[in-house]
Amino acid sequence: MPSRSASCACGQLVVTTSAEPVRVSVCHCLACQRRSGSAFAVQARFPAGAVTVSGSAKQFVRVGDEGGRATFNFCPHCGSTVYYTVEGDAENMAIPVGAFADPSFPAPSVSVYEERMHAWVSLPRNMEHMA
Repeated sequence: MPSRSASCACGQLVVTTSAEPVRVSVCHCLACQRRSGSAFAVQARFPAGAVTVSGSAKQFVRVGDEGGRATFNFCPHCGSTVYYTVEGDAENMAIPVGAFADPSFPAPSVSVYEERMHAWVSLPRNMEHMA
C-alpha cells in the first residue's frame, strides 16, 4: 500500500497514512465552506490505525447541522487543519485532500449537502450524490 503524507502550511504538523482511502468525499455544508475557505471541502477518510501523527496540534470541536461532533486538529502555528475525527466513527480519521498537495490523489466518489452547493459547481454524474 502506498504511503502518503499530508501537512499543514508550515510543515510542523504531519500525518502519514499507509492505507488507501476508505472514502473520498466532497462536502458542501456551510461549516465546511467556512473551514476550508472554499465553495466546498474535499476530504479522505482512512482507517485510524493506518495513520500516524507527528507534531503538535490544537483542537476545535464543531457541532454539525445534524448534531454530530467533529474534532478538527490544526497547527497552532499556521492554523491549517490537517486531520479530524467524527463522533461515532472512531475507526476512521479524515484528512483534507488539499493537505496532501498531490494532484494525483484519487477523485471523490461521494458528494454531500448538495442543497448548499454553489450554483456554478459541476460534479461528475457517476459519483454518489446526497442532498
